[in-house]
Amino acid sequence: MKPVAFDYERPQDIAGALALAGRADVAVKFLAGGQSLGPMLNLRLAQPDLLVDLTGIAELKQVGETTDALEIGACITHADIEDGRVPDVTNGALAAVAHGIAYRAVRNRGTIGGSLAHADPAADWVTFLAAIGAGVVIRGSGGRRVVPVEEFMTGVFETVLAPNDLVTAIRIPRFSADARWGYYKACRKTGEFAYASAAVLHDPTRSVNRAVIGAVEARPIVLADAGELFGRRTGADIAASFVPQVAMRAMDTAGFKNPIEQKVHAVALRRAVEQACAR
Repeated sequence: MKPVAFDYERPQDIAGALALAGRADVAVKFLAGGQSLGPMLNLRLAQPDLLVDLTGIAELKQVGETTDALEIGACITHADIEDGRVPDVTNGALAAVAHGIAYRAVRNRGTIGGSLAHADPAADWVTFLAAIGAGVVIRGSGGRRVVPVEEFMTGVFETVLAPNDLVTAIRIPRFSADARWGYYKACRKTGEFAYASAAVLHDPTRSVNRAVIGAVEARPIVLADAGELFGRRTGADIAASFVPQVAMRAMDTAGFKNPIEQKVHAVALRRAVEQACAR
């Protein structure tokens, strides 16, 4: 199939993009890398009147660094992160996750902001960024705000974004030197979306113990204090005291009750914890 007819604009700044998005007379879609939106247009699952191409906005491709965080422009590609063109504040985590996304052709074009805005529950960034406590920087008619990733996604392909809101950057907290992280996903074959995923961050210097169960056909299941999952241990032996019942209870509470799928996701979480211990 082919897309329905639409108009096309390529603004050069964020203000121009927001002005176009604020038009009340047309349905507007933002285009970043197009790796998800392109197929949706061809299948007519998305039928905008106006397509606003964000790739001409230099600000969305910039990276800013502070003492405690990194802000990655929304149009930074997965390949940019994989290849080290973005400063590493996560002890190698961002590059490793980026490397595992789909195929290189997709990573060359797909963007971190576009992936989050698309809000596919099985997407890598949705799960991992929620686990590390990242934030989504949003600009809109109400100004600038930062929303935690775990609150940004409200459902399958649903977010807190208003029609005239734009994701402009992702805020990544800086890991301490002794931080341990793990990310595991189960796919039927390389390059496919995961049918189970999990991520964990154990950063004792910052008193951070977070875990996330992803690919659950809903928003990620976040354990903001995952200490109980590790038996309240710290350091390299957290896998030895892994308590799967904690993960099971979290999935029950979230309404994810299929026992077979619970088991698969609990195994994914255990393997993420084992990765963290091995670092």
